[in-house]
Amino acid sequence: MDLAELNVFLTVARERSFSRAAQKLFRTQPAVSISIRKLEDWVGEPLFIRGARSGQLTDAGKLLAAYAERILNLRDEIKKAIEDMRSGGRGELSLGVNESSIHALLPVLVRYTQLYPEVHLAVNRTFSRDIPSELLNYRLDLGVASFIPQEPQLAAVKIFRDELALVVSPRHRLAKQAKANLADLGTELFVAHSVDSPFRIRVMQLFAKNRVPLHMGVELPTIESIKRFVQMDMGVAIVPRMCVRWEVDQGLLVEVKVRQLRMPRDLYLLYRRRGPLSHAAEAMLQLLRPGEKPAIA
Repeated sequence: MDLAELNVFLTVARERSFSRAAQKLFRTQPAVSISIRKLEDWVGEPLFIRGARSGQLTDAGKLLAAYAERILNLRDEIKKAIEDMRSGGRGELSLGVNESSIHALLPVLVRYTQLYPEVHLAVNRTFSRDIPSELLNYRLDLGVASFIPQEPQLAAVKIFRDELALVVSPRHRLAKQAKANLADLGTELFVAHSVDSPFRIRVMQLFAKNRVPLHMGVELPTIESIKRFVQMDMGVAIVPRMCVRWEVDQGLLVEVKVRQLRMPRDLYLLYRRRGPLSHAAEAMLQLLRPGEKPAIA
């Protein structure tokens, strides 16, 4: 087995077609078929279901695809590490964050790009639940999540603490109140995030525990759309405070303290334990870790 054959195999699996894979790889279809046969001889099992759609994987093919992607991503990681060593840190850094976490990172990202202008920084919007697997499959160098991963191959460093906050429109009846009780929210229409998260579940449990109705009449896909909806006085929302700090400072939204709503939300920087961090990744870690100095100049 060689890496070229793995690349051919993954291309066929992704394209679900031998002919389209051949076009994408600038090879003939017979050459693609030969590479797949060689790989099947090495594995000892057919990788594609014969007689069905040409790109449909067998169980052995599905298993190999997961390993093949990790192997090829690791190959790319090795290339990046060598280039990073040669360039003294003028390489690339891929960082995975979800929609809300980016608000906490923006000041650090500004500082990072000022200190290391020759590093290509790619910030990828990634669901928190996917960040551990993306790291282990070498598709990300670093990730930021609101939980400590269960995978022992990953390390986590706490970098930020936030809380959930209730926000309303300046025209809302609660806007003039400094504080409110959870019971005061039983008749409100909540604008909820349509993405499942542990904190969404905790909020629902909090309302249920206090026997307060939670009317999630609207669910929207992004924090930005939720903020705009609340600004238009179309409902209230519970969101990470860091995501609405600017709007509250500008008077576009009003934060109302809810006595029973005490939910700290820690953010962690995640990275692989095995292998040294690149210069670019180590520099980001040092900037995010309190009390540390940047690693490269």
